[in-house]
Amino acid sequence: MNTPDTPPLFAAQEPIFPRRVTGAFRRFKWWIMAVTLGIYYLTPWIRWDRGPSLPDQAVLVDMANRRFYFFWIEIWPHEFYFVAGLLIMAGLGLFLFTSALGRVWCGYACPQTVWTDLFILVERWIEGDRNARVRLWKAKWDFRKWRLRLTKWLVWLLIAVSTGGAWVFYFTDAPRLAVELVTFTAHPVAYSTIAILTATTFLFGGFMREQVCIYMCPWPRIQGAMMDDDTLTVAYRDWRGEPRAKKRVEDTGDCIDCMACVNVCPMGIDIRDGQQMECITCALCIDACDDVMDKIGKPRGLIDYLALADEPAERAGDPPRPMWKHVLRPRTVLYTALWSMIGFGLVFALFIRADIDLTVEPVRNPQFITMSDGSVRNTYNIRLRNKHGEARDFRISLTSESILRIRQEGSASNILTVPPDSTTQHRVYVIARPQDEAAHTERTGLRFWIEDTKNGERAHRDSLFNGKAN
Repeated sequence: MNTPDTPPLFAAQEPIFPRRVTGAFRRFKWWIMAVTLGIYYLTPWIRWDRGPSLPDQAVLVDMANRRFYFFWIEIWPHEFYFVAGLLIMAGLGLFLFTSALGRVWCGYACPQTVWTDLFILVERWIEGDRNARVRLWKAKWDFRKWRLRLTKWLVWLLIAVSTGGAWVFYFTDAPRLAVELVTFTAHPVAYSTIAILTATTFLFGGFMREQVCIYMCPWPRIQGAMMDDDTLTVAYRDWRGEPRAKKRVEDTGDCIDCMACVNVCPMGIDIRDGQQMECITCALCIDACDDVMDKIGKPRGLIDYLALADEPAERAGDPPRPMWKHVLRPRTVLYTALWSMIGFGLVFALFIRADIDLTVEPVRNPQFITMSDGSVRNTYNIRLRNKHGEARDFRISLTSESILRIRQEGSASNILTVPPDSTTQHRVYVIARPQDEAAHTERTGLRFWIEDTKNGERAHRDSLFNGKAN
């Protein structure tokens, strides 16, 4: 039971108002934000001509037809291993960058970070920099405060709606869906998806910012297994900065306790307290500290990307090891090798895959039929896959050690027509005459062949013919 002296298990969220900062890392984050948001919002509108019977959207997840289009690449359902391979590469890439540079993904390219940066930019543009936002937070709710807050929330809402809208454009033709959304004729799933993504973007980017990273994201708790003493991460050189003093006197460190590093941190932490789970290594504290060091005439790097393994040497006054020695070590080399092998394997598989394919399914009930003339007939369902953007005719045939004949159901021809970019099923019969060996053998191997009559491309599948056992 809690007593008056027992601290609460959960503390209420304290708002964080990051101060504006300039520097190399802040500019780098602006560029990443612009590129990633540009890719996200504009990609569905890029056109790609695949022919008259195929969609012309460059990147499209066509759930209805079970296709994934990425410019000139088309992924079919049976080729899901490409998607699995890309996910494995993404995981290995995350392990690689984390082991080399800490939470660099979280600090620069994570969607939560990117949209939070955008929302903070809007907040700063409307309400002012840190001190102005702090004063507004503490002020009473008068007309000015309502006007600024409503304006900010409206801009946030527009960004959130465009975020949800851009997502649904990846799953159907973007121009047509845009018209349907405006005319209120789109499917309810589209509106519900936009509503859900709008709400989550608005809440996560506007109000829950650092809470998402601390409490909802599992990566801060996993990253420890990916890092070691040679990992380069944002840290404070306390052996140089301590003891702190606001005035320059003898026997004090370079840190003047100006709180610039704390005021610019989007997580609201003090990097001088050491490594912390909340730190996303966005490096804005480096820009802020370097700016202060320039003003007081001290060398940069009081807060910097550094490895814990270099601490003893730096404390003794020796230079740190070169950065490349921290990056190129057995763990990162192993991750890079695995990542490259999977990538080369996917590219190789992509270029050697055939544009036609077939699967053969014997009809087992019954396994064979004895016809009136004594011939033995087996039935097979054959699925033909045509990945071309035009209809193709395929000639079907078979080879076997015994004499067997093939016939298409309902047709005397051995030509099968498959529409463009589709799969069709055909039923064929394989017949062994009474005098043929296969008619009296329990199992006879055979191979089905299909040949594209236009370019001669071929594919085959093996199966078995069931005969009457003696």
